[in-house]
Amino acid sequence: MLGVVTVNTGTPDAPRAREVRAFLSRFLADPRVVELPRLLWLPLLYGLILPLRSPRSARNYRRVWMDGGSPLAVYSQRLRQALELELEAQHGGDVAVQSAFLYSDPSLATALEKLRAAGAQRIVVLPMYPQASGATTGAVYDQTGAALRGWRALPGLHLIGDYHADAGYVAALANSVREHWQQNGRTARLLISFHGIPQRCVDRGDAYADQCRATAGQLAAALELGADEWSLGFQSRFGKARWLTPATDRLLAELPASGVRTLTVICPGFAVDCLETLEEIAIRGREIFLHAGGAQLQYVPALNDRGDHARALARLVLANAGA
Repeated sequence: MLGVVTVNTGTPDAPRAREVRAFLSRFLADPRVVELPRLLWLPLLYGLILPLRSPRSARNYRRVWMDGGSPLAVYSQRLRQALELELEAQHGGDVAVQSAFLYSDPSLATALEKLRAAGAQRIVVLPMYPQASGATTGAVYDQTGAALRGWRALPGLHLIGDYHADAGYVAALANSVREHWQQNGRTARLLISFHGIPQRCVDRGDAYADQCRATAGQLAAALELGADEWSLGFQSRFGKARWLTPATDRLLAELPASGVRTLTVICPGFAVDCLETLEEIAIRGREIFLHAGGAQLQYVPALNDRGDHARALARLVLANAGA
């Protein structure tokens, strides 16, 4: 049997300060996520950041919470089901797919254990981060190794490092933009926004920024956009350190003054919609753009459980599983 586990960051159990604080404490305490000395960072995290940030983040989560839970949890489960169906169709054999999170339930260790119990002899771990970073994909590698440490009978294992230039993934992105424009009308510019990371991570060898730029360039080429028809930005800055530029929020505030009054935003680094896409971009980003003089901001949903997305991921999994 082929076992597959998709892995994403995670989510609070509820849009309340207590649950958000529990999630953020696990997330932000990981040295992969915040590369600062523990003696410096942990007192700051628990003494200042969590008490201040948790209530604010809880309010933001409430703006996008769905009947079935957080958007990340809901769409991750839908994508898991779509991917399993595609793998069964393409593989023609026994396949089991589990969805896991790094900092909330279901955990990666639990998902791997379920695949072992189901009889998986080969396991593919698919981090849902098309552009790899030590802070994300690196954490998946860490937790995979830790989870398998106590196993005696080890499966054939493959961890997919990234898929930022995968043809099926780029095609699905382009299809989603075309369909969105067909339904809502084309805007003057497309803003391609990725989650940011501190510049020091890139300076130390992280390939994330180059992969983001490569994805953006391939998407723009697939859409046949001219240089003045698209922009690249990095969102979700945190703290006072220097992060990747240009910053998405600053672009949203500056573009209207340069004559861009209608804007479409897509976030290719997020496999499924979540707080950072639905609240940070579709709500707050729109507010920034309109307040700066823009007339219209359209948000293109993440690929979520689109059929072309699931098919692209299934092909990617099978290529790496040797099937």
